[in-house]
Amino acid sequence: MSAPAAPNRSRDIVLASGGVSLTLEAGLDAPASLVSLRVAGAPSALRRQPLVELFTATERHARMSLGYVGSALGERLRTVSVEQDGANASIAQRDATTGAVVTTRIALGDDGFRIVHDILNDGQRPLVVFALPTLTVRTAAEPAELALVSGRSEWLGEGRWSEQPLAPLLPELGFATVAQPDRTGPGQSSSGGWSTGSVYPLGALVGAGTSVGWQIESSAGWQWSLSRGDGGVVLSAGGPTEREHHGELVLAPGQTFTTVTAACVAAADRDGVFAALTRHRRRLRAPRAADAALPVVYNDYMNTLMGQPTTEALRPLIAAAAEAGAEVFCIDAGWFTDSVDYWSEVGAWQDAPTRFREGLAGVIADIRAAGLQPGLWLEPESVGLDSPVVDALPEAAFFSRHGAAVVEQRRRHLDLRHPAARRHLDDTVDRLVAEHGIRFLKIDYNIEPGSGTDAGGLAAGQGLLAHTRALREWLVDVQRRHPDLLVENCASGAMRSDYHLLAVTHLQSTSDQQDATRYAAIAASAPASVLPEQAGNWAYPSAGMDDGELALTLVSGLSGRLYLAGFLDSLTGHARERVAEAVRFAKEHRATLAESVPFWPTGLPRWDDDLLTLGRRLPDGDELLFVWSRGPATALALPGVRDAERVFDGAGAWSALSGPDGLSIEVPAGPDAAVFRIHRTTGSD
Repeated sequence: MSAPAAPNRSRDIVLASGGVSLTLEAGLDAPASLVSLRVAGAPSALRRQPLVELFTATERHARMSLGYVGSALGERLRTVSVEQDGANASIAQRDATTGAVVTTRIALGDDGFRIVHDILNDGQRPLVVFALPTLTVRTAAEPAELALVSGRSEWLGEGRWSEQPLAPLLPELGFATVAQPDRTGPGQSSSGGWSTGSVYPLGALVGAGTSVGWQIESSAGWQWSLSRGDGGVVLSAGGPTEREHHGELVLAPGQTFTTVTAACVAAADRDGVFAALTRHRRRLRAPRAADAALPVVYNDYMNTLMGQPTTEALRPLIAAAAEAGAEVFCIDAGWFTDSVDYWSEVGAWQDAPTRFREGLAGVIADIRAAGLQPGLWLEPESVGLDSPVVDALPEAAFFSRHGAAVVEQRRRHLDLRHPAARRHLDDTVDRLVAEHGIRFLKIDYNIEPGSGTDAGGLAAGQGLLAHTRALREWLVDVQRRHPDLLVENCASGAMRSDYHLLAVTHLQSTSDQQDATRYAAIAASAPASVLPEQAGNWAYPSAGMDDGELALTLVSGLSGRLYLAGFLDSLTGHARERVAEAVRFAKEHRATLAESVPFWPTGLPRWDDDLLTLGRRLPDGDELLFVWSRGPATALALPGVRDAERVFDGAGAWSALSGPDGLSIEVPAGPDAAVFRIHRTTGSD
């Protein structure tokens, strides 16, 4: 007689919403696992993988590895409670040896899910955490079936994406033969305070029919990495970590910590993944009425005054910006004196006495008289060594390491965990709004503090995380007090363009690149990492541009949020009308801008491509297609397209020719650019 079957000691948790379903398993005999993720009736994009990996100073891997999978402590976690509320679930697991309790919170969205962990030290001794990745999933597809889509970013060279077969990056090395797990694989990690200063906290694994994308929502240290599992590819994403970011965390008995959040989406292909990430980013935001207006902003910095405004220089620009139809005029700087090392003087945010004839108030009055809303540049986290603020604030209000001040380019870094630092910035913004009626702040971040600060007893990477969380809270509170104030998230171009901050700010400058031809590649790729309605793409017309170059810079601006600059007052009548036409286009299309999703008919832009394309799928089913020519004349094939209407002209002879398989656009030699509205072929056509 056979022994009775062991009782089922596991429980399936199924979250479903619309066409998305996520299956989890929580049990008493094994760690809780994610079992499957299905979107729109497609096969599961994921397969079984434990939800939590936890690495401590005393226990790291069960078997030697360099990756963030296979943790010894993670293998011992057992479910102690499960809560489910519709499409949301919370699973608490405990390790009986250390007393570590990890509660995983999952929220299902339209295309995937968002995840975060809370860890409690319920033991009797301190728990030193080296890494607790937020997202750990395993693909259903094998490495040979997948391509890795990842991006690189640096000053003047943001948005350089690549798509490459995964198999050569993650080769089969025969680990199964020696009964060992895969030890390492490709990945990316941030460095210091610029969360997107070299690489992006997102990516995709693209396969035939089922693709997976991810995003880490952090302004501090993050990493994602890939490894082979027992079938499929394991993705680990989160941070900060001890190894990459000096991010070890010491939890005393009774203390808790919440990880950064991350998202995982599934779709049929690469463009579907980025469309899903776009929809996810929109769900993170809670736009106010001021945000929803999406005003056209003119900024006097890029290829114009370059941080050196004066009353005499600004007045013709204000008039020209108003004539073009801009709605906000941002003075980019205005705080600097005429000294050589003006960076060392910032921090008090009082207008320099030699810069404006009637003071800042006089220039602001000119902006208002022209019918524009006033804006200002501010770098709130920076305080120059020669600023009176250095001595006015306590030492604990600044970043430090081992008791020594953190200094970068003769500037110190405020720590917004400290009430004096926050009070200083609150007083600054409140004064600017009260005295000058400021409606737009360009928040910049041109310093990079390294791993962070160990003030307050935290490891440097954890100190940086705590500061960025305080920065976000400050931004939210500022906008609560001033509901009409718009805040641009800028960091030396786009060096901190993550959705920890972009979820609570209005606009993201996408680069400091001053060459319009190079900028086209940045503008074309921007919606891969930034919402179209937040992607502040600079258009900086100049009198020295020919008609093709003018079209190219204007189309770059129109492909996201048009962000105007340039000496508009020096343009010819034809060029001025083209700028005004671009502003009208931006205004007419801004409602659909905030509802569109991106796609790339010729693939994600490469830095040196002669032909660049970016599409935006609109709510009515049509598409806007932005096309840049940076090389010889060519033809752009658009299979399945019924017809195309040119809605923003280029300088050359652009034409669309119908064929049996779709449309072909004749693209003239560059530099040039144009915008088309295209209609796809439907079954009834």
